[in-house]
Amino acid sequence: MTLKDQIDETKLPKHLAVIMDGNGRWAKKQGLFRSIGHESGTKAVREIVEACAEFPIPYLTLYAFSTENWNRPKLEVQTLMKLLVSSLKKEIDTLMENNIKLNAIGNLEALPRKAHTELLGVMERTESNTRMTLTLALSYGSREEITKTIKEISLKVKNNLISPSNIDESVINNHLYTRDLPDVDLLIRTSGEQRISNFLLWQIAYAELYFTETLWPDYRKDHLFEAILNYQNRERRFGKTSEQLNP
Repeated sequence: MTLKDQIDETKLPKHLAVIMDGNGRWAKKQGLFRSIGHESGTKAVREIVEACAEFPIPYLTLYAFSTENWNRPKLEVQTLMKLLVSSLKKEIDTLMENNIKLNAIGNLEALPRKAHTELLGVMERTESNTRMTLTLALSYGSREEITKTIKEISLKVKNNLISPSNIDESVINNHLYTRDLPDVDLLIRTSGEQRISNFLLWQIAYAELYFTETLWPDYRKDHLFEAILNYQNRERRFGKTSEQLNP
């Protein structure tokens, strides 16, 4: 029996998020430029998107470029932006054929004009697709997102559009980049690092966290199936006791 055959398709995560880490270390181990690692990482993206669409898992969010990544060497940032543009052009037909909607979260205005234009074009072309929503977190940082949210809500309070007494989780959710996405059920991070790195801090409040030593360019469908099986063997209590869940 294959790993996929062992998965209970009635207990799949509705929203899977992935911190794709290890491109640079993968390249370094092989004596290659970091840019080759990033290019190789796109193969893993294709594999995981295909696997999620096959089930389907309705929401997949990939941490593609953080607000902190702007501090990397200029040449590496330029390479990543060029790779983004070329990948979008290359994968548009695949997204359409598989009925996948492309979404993006983050400070998208900070992206170079060409990357921003290409991204919006693919998002517009796929906006009616319904099988799965693939979200790219680009120029994204959760602290920046929460700060933006606080400012927007504060301004509405100042202008008497919202009463402070009416501010609750739903109001906050509706001002986040992820307002149209459900909370994350499973968060995977590759490469052996065990930290969140400013990713979806609000949205992963009750997510199951799964860390793997596998570097992102080596990540394949079987690695994902292992993570999902691990997820399905956990008891998600959301603050309740086991007895309450299983009376």
